[in-house]
Amino acid sequence: MTEKVAHPMVKLQQKVRSLVESKILKPSDSIWKIAFLYGDDWGFWKHELIDFGFTMQDPVSELLLVDGWDEE
Repeated sequence: MTEKVAHPMVKLQQKVRSLVESKILKPSDSIWKIAFLYGDDWGFWKHELIDFGFTMQDPVSELLLVDGWDEE
């Protein structure tokens, strides 16, 4: 039986969704606010987000709208 491994961006998206639901982040907050939560790991996530076409000024809601994280 093969186990499907979730894309790292799916995990980030789930964490951000949880933070929005907990009212720690607002959907209108800029993506750069996530940096406060990831500290030293932020460089990796920032690079990933930019590779997928996001800017740090985009609202968190844009990140939550993504249905699939295909890398083609």
